[in-house]
Amino acid sequence: MLEKDIVTKIKGYLKTVPGCFAWKEHGGMYGTAGLPDLICCYRGKFVAFEVKTPGGDGRPTGSLTKLQEITLQRIREAKGEAFKVTSVEEVKRILRKLDG
Repeated sequence: MLEKDIVTKIKGYLKTVPGCFAWKEHGGMYGTAGLPDLICCYRGKFVAFEVKTPGGDGRPTGSLTKLQEITLQRIREAKGEAFKVTSVEEVKRILRKLDG
């Protein structure tokens, strides 16, 4: 499965979650490099998801670039939540954990 397909599935799921406002960050010449693929406000929390392919079948798992690693860390340092994810199921687990 391609990364863009995983992003589409996760975005579709997030749109169904009560208390969640999510959008896809589109890169480009006017965007900020390194921002995660999906950004959301979930029940008052800033949450960012960098989506990567899960690998398997001999394919490598998608890796974060150094800039992506730094960006996720900076979000965490600002008391936001930031995650590398590979599936809708992973996002569901994270949101359940954030609910505490």
